[in-house]
Amino acid sequence: MIWENILEGIPKLGTAAAGIAVFFAILLVVFFVLGRIRGRLSNPVAMLAFLGPAAILLMLGLVVPTFQTVYKSLFNASGKKFIGLQNYGWILTTESNQQVLINTALWIVIAPLFSTVIGLVLALLLDRMRRESIPKSLIFMPMAISFVGASIIWGLVYAYRDPAQEQVGLLSQVVLWLGIEPPNWILLQPWNNFLLMVIMIWIQTGFAMVVLSAAIKAIPGDVVEAATLDGATGWRLFSRVTVPMIRTTLIVVVTTIMIATLKIFDIVRVMTNGNFGTQIVANEMYSQAFVQFDVGRGSALAVILFLGVIPLVSYNIIQLRRERAIR
Repeated sequence: MIWENILEGIPKLGTAAAGIAVFFAILLVVFFVLGRIRGRLSNPVAMLAFLGPAAILLMLGLVVPTFQTVYKSLFNASGKKFIGLQNYGWILTTESNQQVLINTALWIVIAPLFSTVIGLVLALLLDRMRRESIPKSLIFMPMAISFVGASIIWGLVYAYRDPAQEQVGLLSQVVLWLGIEPPNWILLQPWNNFLLMVIMIWIQTGFAMVVLSAAIKAIPGDVVEAATLDGATGWRLFSRVTVPMIRTTLIVVVTTIMIATLKIFDIVRVMTNGNFGTQIVANEMYSQAFVQFDVGRGSALAVILFLGVIPLVSYNIIQLRRERAIR
């Protein structure tokens, strides 16, 4: 049986090897041609040869699908009848979808804000410790866990049982120790949304801490020393020296976590599947497109997500350009 599987796999390995060989052969031809070109055409041709394939792949993988999604959002569920902006009207006027938009807005404000603030506090505290790499590694470790894995872990933390039974969920047991009867945490609206955000904060705090810690260490010692001699200590040193010096890094961290949060899907899908008032745009998009097979509404929700990312990225780019212009 094993030998049969091996023999069946040989043709596939041969096809993969042939594809790799063709790829390297094309590269060799390109390098050979570029090496023969001289004069003014050498630089433009080299740029075209190296940037051309990347531009084509970017076009096929990003630009074309974007236009296809916008196009499909203007049609009905079957994709055959043009209905204009009705799908967008459905998103903005339906009460359930308004709740979805509110939940998503709460996610992209609360999760990045708390992740960044906690990461900044940890960076300031741990930079003064000996062997800081050990606690930093432990705090950064959740970044290595997938959103699905983190959701399963926190699902055990939020697990609910009747108070008369032995508790499995850590949070329920702690509440019982305090003499309070625990609720079913996932059903507790609207607080269940914030409980799900805790998972995102737990994952992203390590990222914020590491990046901000590096930025704080990069502050010139002369600047800190001069501020200290001028009487700046404690909160004044932090607010008037540290924060302005790492302002660009703070913006990058916040916008990066915002973009990741805007696209969050796994946590809600695993924990509640969008039920109990926890639905967000990304999960609703998946449900419309791949569960209810309404391509038009799913595409419209995808466009909403895309439009939400654009201002965040644009603001980030503008701030980075301003910082470079100052330098």
